[in-house]
Amino acid sequence: MDSKHPVLPKGFGALLIIALVFAALNLRPAVTSLGSLLDPVIDGLAMNGFVAGLITGVPPLCFALLGPLAPKLAGKRGPEVVVIAAMLAILLGLALRSVAPNTWVFFIFTAVALAGIAVGNILMPVLVKRWFPAKIGIVTGAYTTAVALGASVVATVAVPVNEAVGGAWRRGLGIWAILALIAVFIWVVVFFGLRNQIAQRQLPSSNLSVAALEIGPMSRNATAWWVALFFGAQSTVAYILMGWAPKIFTDFGVNPAYSGALLGVILGVGVPLSFIMPALAARFSHQGPLVIINGIAGILAVIGIFIAPVQGAFIWAALLGICGSSFPLALTMIGLKAHTAAGVSRLSTFGQSVGYLIAIPGPFLVGALHEVTNSWTTPLLLIAAVIIFQTFTGIMAGRPRFVEDNGAPIRIDA
Repeated sequence: MDSKHPVLPKGFGALLIIALVFAALNLRPAVTSLGSLLDPVIDGLAMNGFVAGLITGVPPLCFALLGPLAPKLAGKRGPEVVVIAAMLAILLGLALRSVAPNTWVFFIFTAVALAGIAVGNILMPVLVKRWFPAKIGIVTGAYTTAVALGASVVATVAVPVNEAVGGAWRRGLGIWAILALIAVFIWVVVFFGLRNQIAQRQLPSSNLSVAALEIGPMSRNATAWWVALFFGAQSTVAYILMGWAPKIFTDFGVNPAYSGALLGVILGVGVPLSFIMPALAARFSHQGPLVIINGIAGILAVIGIFIAPVQGAFIWAALLGICGSSFPLALTMIGLKAHTAAGVSRLSTFGQSVGYLIAIPGPFLVGALHEVTNSWTTPLLLIAAVIIFQTFTGIMAGRPRFVEDNGAPIRIDA
């Protein structure tokens, strides 16, 4: 852990947590709003199944390619400034893709929004370690809950909101830029209010270089690889579900509006779990038991969809939501598996970048397999296989280790 705990002006600790929460609220609506409105977007832009699969596969691609820029930018400008820029990118991307005249322009501005999300994904654990090193579990729980809340609420209300604004998918997608605008405002206030403290707690490249010498290359660190593989597996499942779950349920006979709400259930179950899971993970010396519970829930859900897709839809969605709490668990592992903010920065960059790179083919493969087979059997079997892989890699990643210690037992804070 960092030896020094930051001293914040009165009231700014709460404001900083609020800023983290609002930034986190913006890390999923660009994806889940598209998942809920995918059918009208496909019709409106005349996409085929392969192109739609490519669109749903864009998030992990952007996260993998653009995430590594975050630590470099943060080292030069400070993570607070970079988060403001990330929120601006999300704001512009969401607003401009809603007026895109064709698929490729839509694709480009979706990528702009996702670039902002990629940077935010990497910097959230870094900011938590930087400002709240003694409260990693609690503060990580707060922002991962906000991620889940933003995802679930948007997924649940995207179709009703779209109908309320006239049934035009462009307005239904563009309206979520308002959340990013609010986040930009709050982070600007935080930056100017804490500029003296921020200057004292910069993450200069020299610190990152020292961390690199202490840890060695992440690509040769077994703990870092298990974290990356676990992050990649859970990301694959998450982005398949965010992109395709409503359509899967619809094609199995569920009402389209209810199918969109079921995505909200999948993500909504993760809201309380996103707060509980980090706190639990921080108290476990080995996070494997939590990983196993999530894996069992996911496999039961896939089996249930085969057996009773309509009658048990709500139950299967809830179980998939439990499985999805592997996301806050993976983020908490990143914070727990390194001693310092610089170490977390390197692990976060490697783990999330490699993880999202692994997740890239998932949504595309689901779309392609469905297009080729005209069935959801093979795609669902693929999801089950990834959940099994997620469980195995999560058990290995959850072992009591620090990346700096090359296998030394991890210390658990009280």
